[in-house]
Amino acid sequence: MLCHLGDETLTIHAPAKLNLFLEVLGRRADGFHELETLMVSVGLYDTLRLRHTTSEHIELTNSGIGTSGAGQMSEIPEGRTNLVVRAAELLREATGTSAGARVSLHKRIPAAAGMAGGSSDAAAALLGFNQLWRLGLAHAELHELAARLGSDVPFFLSSSSAAICRGRGERIEPVHWPTRLYFVVVRPATGLSTAEVFQNCRPQEERRSVEALATMLAKGDLGQAGQQLHNRLLEPALRLNEDVNRLRRTFAKLPVLGHMMSGSGTSYFGICAHRKHARTVAARLHATRIGSVFTVESRP
Repeated sequence: MLCHLGDETLTIHAPAKLNLFLEVLGRRADGFHELETLMVSVGLYDTLRLRHTTSEHIELTNSGIGTSGAGQMSEIPEGRTNLVVRAAELLREATGTSAGARVSLHKRIPAAAGMAGGSSDAAAALLGFNQLWRLGLAHAELHELAARLGSDVPFFLSSSSAAICRGRGERIEPVHWPTRLYFVVVRPATGLSTAEVFQNCRPQEERRSVEALATMLAKGDLGQAGQQLHNRLLEPALRLNEDVNRLRRTFAKLPVLGHMMSGSGTSYFGICAHRKHARTVAARLHATRIGSVFTVESRP
């Protein structure tokens, strides 16, 4: 998270993530799935601006991508269905404060795309309101609230830009590697429901381990790392969404080091050797008109 406190406004830039590895180990007693995933935050940001208000209400306004086109998967939730508002209300419930705020959310991270824009926004809201309202909650307390909001939210409270996450995603093991990663990402016009993708996922007895990928990244061997990308949710996504099929076939013909879907989709990415390589691949993808194309780098 990148934060800046002005005279009256707290500004927070909330990053997107990509899943380089995601294995579904099985369904838990609480109805969620047991996961093992390697996530990396990347330099694509939503921006939240928080202001004090004399009202006790949380007033949220949205702008940017996904804020028009009723009925589309990319539409951004409003009111209490938005994770930013839910994060604020959870903090107020936990601390007993009745403080209000005016929140401006500018979206750049695609929704329903497996890049955790909503989860990152929720983590930013927890950090931001804790500071804005001077609540003084410790990191462990924020982490517990984050886990209640969603499986990806705790990752964004970590001080590391990459981590292996287990359980529902709340058990975080920071990882580091010697080189920056460069990606080209495509978000097609259609999205997918995370719940529907998980409902159609069948955990396998033969499970992949994240260790091989983590080892290759630690060595800086991107060529081998690209061959270790894995996402158990890819199979159900391929059955549910033809755009994911198109992206997989398209990336298979491109000179990338490896390619995979992120999260529950529909965003699809390729690892590139360097920034110029990513821009070259992006130019080829732009010509296909297969979706929204952008290049991102892993955060330091």
